[in-house]
Amino acid sequence: MFKKFMLKKLMASQLKNMPKDQADMLAAMVEKDPELFMKIAKETQELVKGGKDQMNAMMEVSKKYRNELAQLMR
Repeated sequence: MFKKFMLKKLMASQLKNMPKDQADMLAAMVEKDPELFMKIAKETQELVKGGKDQMNAMMEVSKKYRNELAQLMR
């Protein structure tokens, strides 16, 4: 429960410039499958450490998990 609270607070600070409806949708997705988002974050970090810029790394990893992300949006 504490972990869930901390995750919500962290997301709120990271998504403060995003429109509220989009931020709420993303928060709901993360809440449904936090492990998926941890994998995405880890793989993105590895690509960034390997020399890719963050935006391209995130796009590449998101494409890899496209089907899982689409299921969470439903």
